[in-house]
Amino acid sequence: MQFFERDGDALLYRMDGETVRVELWGKDSLRVRAGLMEDLEQGSVALLPPGDPAAPVEITLGERQARLQYGGIAVEMALHPWGDTLEMTFRNARGEVLLQELPKGNALSLRARHYRALPGGNYRLKASFLANDGEKIYGMGQYQQETMNWKGCNLELAHRNSQASVPFYISSRGYGFLWHNASIGEAHFGYNTTEWTAENTRQLDYWITAGDTPAAIEHNYTAVTGRAPQMPEYGLGFWQCKLRYYNQQQVLDVAREYKRRGIPLDVIVIDYYHWPRCGDYRFDPEYFPDPAAMIRELKEMGVETMVSVWPQIDKRGENYEEMRQQGLLVKSNGGVDVQMVFHGDNVFMDATNPRARRYVWEKLQKNYAELGVRLFWLDEAEPEFTGYDYDQYRYMAGPVLEVGNLYPREYARMVYEGQHARGQEDVVSLIRCAWVGSQRYGALVWSGDIFSTWEDLRKQVCAGLSIGLAGIPWWATDIGGFHGGVTADPAFRELLVRWFQFGTFSPVMRIHGCRAPQHDVINKAGEVREWCGADNEVWSFGEENTPVLVGYIRLREAMRGYLRAVTDAAHTDGDPIMRPLFYDFPADAEGWDIRDEYMFGPDVLVAPVMEPGADVRRVYLPAGAAWTLLHDGTVYAGGAWYDVPAPLAQVPAFLRDGRHAEWIGMV
Repeated sequence: MQFFERDGDALLYRMDGETVRVELWGKDSLRVRAGLMEDLEQGSVALLPPGDPAAPVEITLGERQARLQYGGIAVEMALHPWGDTLEMTFRNARGEVLLQELPKGNALSLRARHYRALPGGNYRLKASFLANDGEKIYGMGQYQQETMNWKGCNLELAHRNSQASVPFYISSRGYGFLWHNASIGEAHFGYNTTEWTAENTRQLDYWITAGDTPAAIEHNYTAVTGRAPQMPEYGLGFWQCKLRYYNQQQVLDVAREYKRRGIPLDVIVIDYYHWPRCGDYRFDPEYFPDPAAMIRELKEMGVETMVSVWPQIDKRGENYEEMRQQGLLVKSNGGVDVQMVFHGDNVFMDATNPRARRYVWEKLQKNYAELGVRLFWLDEAEPEFTGYDYDQYRYMAGPVLEVGNLYPREYARMVYEGQHARGQEDVVSLIRCAWVGSQRYGALVWSGDIFSTWEDLRKQVCAGLSIGLAGIPWWATDIGGFHGGVTADPAFRELLVRWFQFGTFSPVMRIHGCRAPQHDVINKAGEVREWCGADNEVWSFGEENTPVLVGYIRLREAMRGYLRAVTDAAHTDGDPIMRPLFYDFPADAEGWDIRDEYMFGPDVLVAPVMEPGADVRRVYLPAGAAWTLLHDGTVYAGGAWYDVPAPLAQVPAFLRDGRHAEWIGMV
């Protein structure tokens, strides 16, 4: 019997209705697909075409075993003698095991690829691998946990407000792994096995790469999933936002005050419900009587305008009936077709439908872009189904259980392709979620509606590091958190200052929040609109704190040239902007376990203060460099722990080997 065969540069296995295909897909990388009782699907849900092989391929075929060697990675395929069960092992160029599919286990009759048939022909799929002793696992997108090493953890493969599932990880054993499947599912990084499940899928599909350093793995991964565009200049400075500037005068007054005070400001953000109803995709003339004049004045001040866009369509809105008739909406599988209740009954536009993307973009172009708006805030991008009952909904691309994780990427694609068609090259969209490949559509992910707590601040450091390793370099938080901050509260002001310091050393520096106390907004018709929060500008948190915050904005301005180089590296090579210590210092074992410090580009180490009342911060400085404290120029040797002074106005930040000495003493 011929179990194995060569198909060009691919290796195939067939047995008892199952087909497994392993093929070259990028430098030192392989793609694995498998399915039952039908030909494997062609195409790709996220991976870009692999291009020509980067190295020679060697395939050897035996009666009961086969091997494929390609550059720095190899796969060994062998049949277990009891039941002809396929077992696969991946090795690096030195022959070391990187990852092994779950073996049969002799009489246990275990299955590495388990297909459970569903009505209609698809499967509930589970793929199992042996766990490796001492392995550390990083990446996977954005989860709201104080965890960076996911070993021993369970993760939902689904999107929620403040959660973005991007199922790629980097292993401390020298490989990267992508679960190339958009289905709702789970990942379990156990100490005995690693398991991936897809609730509804046609076939198994994953990608694996080998690399001697985290950076090499990241470069391989982003080469086949895409890299971010070049960050526009206005992405490097300070962005002002709050919930919410509800009228034109407020927007202009705030921008004029920044200008009067001489405080640099790159972007001002107009949040949601500046429209009449969700899905109207235009300014409400009652509150924004002349938006074109507003945008012109802001541009004259050197400030870009960003506007919020939601995918919700209110059933009372002016576009609902046409979009329903044209089939441009997400569809409920049964019952009352209401997908989110917020200021009315709403359904979602179907971002997986090209016609829906064109329809909505035409509204955005006419009512915003033609007025001068160049920046869009794509909120609710998961989308935020009430209850997250994924099995209840269907997209044009398929049931949400099968393809649901595609939505935020296609939502970003809508604006990216629309703006490119208008000739705008520097596209960046603030967005609340992402999936594999979102980065190539200019997605700037922010971490959602988090709370104004020290715990949430600590979680954001882990979230930012994890999503960066998952290939999304542009990322931000709401400085100060979104829910729960009282502007006049001294305790909140302390948190705000510490968060502001963290925001200074984040890929994008943006203040936002739902500050208390709030006040109601009622329109001329007597309808209650979304309320407006308290002041959230840098002069709003006490006279003693204003110069501290302004000082960090000025530091950010001084760093502009460095930020340009760092964001360009994300564009050209795929390097995260904010990354764990081990990314730049993989040989320093201590750095693999540190989750509350990070590198901001290759030259700056940041240790945010994330506990109330703290004035000293315990900091580890990696071996292989000397470290200069940004505040006063003190030089520390690498490879040791230090107790570093950290009064409220100072964040422990260090410059590598004396670089960028002109920043010393700025804050």
